[in-house]
Amino acid sequence: MTDDVERGGGPSRRAFGGGVLALGGALVIGAVPGAAASPGRGTGAGAGASPGRGTGVPYGAVRGSVQRTTLRRGSAERAGLLAPHLDGLVADAERFLAPSPAHPWYAGAVLLAGRGGTVALHRAIGSAVRYAAYDEKTDTGIELPPERRIPMTEDTVFDLASVSKLFTSILAVQQIERGALRLEEKVAAYLPEFAGGGKQDVTVRQLLTHTSGFRSWIPLYREPTREGKLRLLWAEAPASPPGSAYLYSDLNLISLQLVLEEITGRGLDALLHDEITAPLGMHRTRFNPPLSWRPEIAATEDARPPWSGLDRGMVWGEVHDENAHSLGGVAGHAGVFSRAWDLAVLARTLLNGGAYGRARILSPASVELMFTDFNTAFPGDEHGLGFELYQHWYMGAMATPRTAGHTGFTGTSLVLDPTTDAFLIVLGNSVHPVRSWRSGSAPRVAAADRLARAVAVRPARGRTSPKLSASLEQGGPPWFSGMASATTATLTLPPVTGAARLECALWWDTEPGVDPVALEASVDGGATWRPVPFTTDGRDGHPTGTVGGWSGRVWHTVSAPLPGADAVLRWRYTTDQRYVGRGVYVDGLRLLDAAGLPVFDEARPADGARIEANGWTRSAD
Repeated sequence: MTDDVERGGGPSRRAFGGGVLALGGALVIGAVPGAAASPGRGTGAGAGASPGRGTGVPYGAVRGSVQRTTLRRGSAERAGLLAPHLDGLVADAERFLAPSPAHPWYAGAVLLAGRGGTVALHRAIGSAVRYAAYDEKTDTGIELPPERRIPMTEDTVFDLASVSKLFTSILAVQQIERGALRLEEKVAAYLPEFAGGGKQDVTVRQLLTHTSGFRSWIPLYREPTREGKLRLLWAEAPASPPGSAYLYSDLNLISLQLVLEEITGRGLDALLHDEITAPLGMHRTRFNPPLSWRPEIAATEDARPPWSGLDRGMVWGEVHDENAHSLGGVAGHAGVFSRAWDLAVLARTLLNGGAYGRARILSPASVELMFTDFNTAFPGDEHGLGFELYQHWYMGAMATPRTAGHTGFTGTSLVLDPTTDAFLIVLGNSVHPVRSWRSGSAPRVAAADRLARAVAVRPARGRTSPKLSASLEQGGPPWFSGMASATTATLTLPPVTGAARLECALWWDTEPGVDPVALEASVDGGATWRPVPFTTDGRDGHPTGTVGGWSGRVWHTVSAPLPGADAVLRWRYTTDQRYVGRGVYVDGLRLLDAAGLPVFDEARPADGARIEANGWTRSAD
C-alpha cells in the first residue's frame, strides 16, 4: 500500500492534488472536472492554528493520522473559545424570539457550538410547540394555552428538512469509496429510465453538486402513486444543459436516493440506520419518528393551501416537506429528524476525517472530497459532494473556502469549519406556525459570527518577518477592525519626517469581493486619499492597494513605499450592509527611513499614542 491511499480506502489528499483520483474503484488521470485544489496559504499561524487546524485539511486527515475524538461537555476555555462571545451567541438568538422585524423568526431553537472534542454551548430557548394553528385573515398564530405548550429542550428533535441531503450525500460517498458507485458515471447507467427528457448525460457528480440542470422542484405530491411520481421524474427535462449552470434542486437528491436503493437493494431509511446512525450512536436520528417521540419533537407548520401544497393542519412529528411526505416520509432531499447532539456527533465525525470513537463511516480522503469545491466554474456557488462551501449568507464569519454546511427550510443548519475545528448547529422551528413568518438567515449568521469571534486570533509575535518580531514582542495588542456591517473603520498613522516605507503585520478575513481593506495615502492633510500599492510576505503584490476575502487566517508581512515625504498613511476597512468575515487585524506598525531604520514604531508608547483609530480597537483576542 502506498502513501497515496489512506488505510480506510479512497483517495488521499496527495493523490487528489496531484491529479490522480480513485473514484469507484477506477483510477482517473487528470483533474476531476470542476474540482479545485485547496487555496494557497500564507505563512505563520492563524486563528487557533495547530497541527490539523488552519491547514485547509479535515482535522483527522492531517499527516495520515486517525484522530477519533469524541464529544464531551466542557467550558469555553477547555474548547479554546472565548466565553463572552458564546454568551453573546445566546443573547443574539433570544432576540429572534421577538418580532424580527414583524414576526418571531422561530418559536424556539436549540443552539450547539463547540471546538475540538468539547461542546462548550448547548442551550434551548423558546418553545417546541407554541401554536395550535395559524389565522391567515389576521396573520396571527393561535397560541395554545400555556399549560399545553411544550418548551424547547436540549434534546428536542427537529425535522431537518434539506439538511437531510447531507445524509444522502454521505451514503453516496460511501458507495463511491466502496467501488459500487462512480462519481463521473452517468445516472442512466444505474437507472435507465432516468435518461428520459434529455437527461442521459447527467452524472452522479452533477447530482451531488446541483449542476445537473434540474429545476428546483416539481410537485410530485400531486401524483397519488409512487409509479406516477417516478414517471414525472423520468420525463423531467433539464432547465439547462447538464454541467452548464448551478441550480439547487431537490430532484438531484431524490434521484440519488433512487440510485442508492438500486445499487444496494436497501431502502434509504435502512441505509441511514445501518451505515451512519447506528455506527455513530445517533439514537435520535431517523426517518419517520415513532409516535412515542412526538412530545420530544418541535412542531412545524399549519400546512394548508394556498401556502402549502397539502391540507394537513398543524404538522407535528411528521415530515413537513410535501414531496417527502408523499414519498412515505423517506426521501433523499428531506425527511430526516434529529437533535443537536446527534448532529454534533456527525460534525465531529467529519472533522475527525470520517471516524468517531471506534466507528469509521468514511475514509479521510472521502471527507476531503466532500469538502472540496467542485463548482469552480460557478463562483459564489461553491459546493463539495453534498456540502455547500463558503456561504456567508448563513455561515457568517465562519465561512472559509473549506467551511462546509447546509440549511433546512424548517429553520435548521449545520456549519463545520475545518480551519478552526469548530462546529455550529442551529435548530429552529421557523415555520411554526407558518412559513411566511421567517425570511433570510439572520439568526444563523448572528450565531456563526459569534462563534467565529469566539476563536481568538493569535498575536503576530514571532510569526512574521524577523525584522518585525522584536517590535511586536514589545507592542500592545493588535488593532482590530471589528465585525460590524455597513461601516467604515480607519486606522491613521501620523506624518513622520524621513519616513520612506511602511512595514506591519496584517491578518484579514472579509466577505470576498465586497468588503476590502485598503492601504491609502494623503499628501494634502487628509482632504483626499489614494491607494498605496503594497506587497505581502515579500512576494505577493497588491497594486490596487487593497486585499479582501480569504487570506488563510494567517498573518502576512506588509511592505509599502510611501508616495511622498509628506504622505500620511491609513488602513481603511469598509463593509457592506449584508455579511462580514472575521475582520481585519493590524500589528507592529512601523515607518522606516531610506536606510531601513525605524522613525516610527507603535511599540514605543509615544509613537503608539499618535495613531488615530476610528472604529478600530486594541484587541488581545
